[in-house]
Amino acid sequence: MEDERRLTAQGAERKQQLLDCAARLFAERGYADTRVLDICAAAGVAKGLFYWYFENKQALFAELVRSMRVRLRVAQADAMDRDADPLTRIRQGTEASVRFMAINAPFFSLLEVENIDKRFVDVLRQGTDVHVADVAGLIREGIDAGLIRDDDPVLLARGVVGIVGLYSHFHRTGRSDVPISELARFVGRFVVRSLAADEEIALSAEKKGSRSQRATTAVDPVTTG
Repeated sequence: MEDERRLTAQGAERKQQLLDCAARLFAERGYADTRVLDICAAAGVAKGLFYWYFENKQALFAELVRSMRVRLRVAQADAMDRDADPLTRIRQGTEASVRFMAINAPFFSLLEVENIDKRFVDVLRQGTDVHVADVAGLIREGIDAGLIRDDDPVLLARGVVGIVGLYSHFHRTGRSDVPISELARFVGRFVVRSLAADEEIALSAEKKGSRSQRATTAVDPVTTG
């Protein structure tokens, strides 16, 4: 419904405000215990305005998941050097994914709960499928270039996405006390070692930084992981 409407700048801002408030309330209370009225009150808008943007609470949640998926892909793209080889870009994107999931830990914790309830399995699966497809494309490039071992690109991509999710889950749940910058580098190395065609290629892919890391270093070396 709302996808067919052209939002003004103010309308887009108001819609994002509703999404942001909903994300906070969902994380604090859970999906089931958060009402549309609660979201409207937190955003300071009338209930009727909510239904201008979203058909119902479920539609808002689905939009929130899609929005976070886009933000994750932007974070991955920002970390990758466009001119780098495919294996290096996979490592850079992997590290960015771990950092992004840590920054947005309450949201991803919420997704785990809602996935158990099976209410949003389709929209959550779409996000995973998009991530797998992105990684599989890079893996195919790497195989063609002789940098990644010749194996099923989709199965390899699922392994990459799975290991990112697993270690991010460990961090969110307190089962890993490794600082997130160090954890991201570890997962990046793990992925490179799992994919690389040989040791020399793996070592080369591990050495290169990311665009986002270099930008951070240029501003404030202390904040760089």
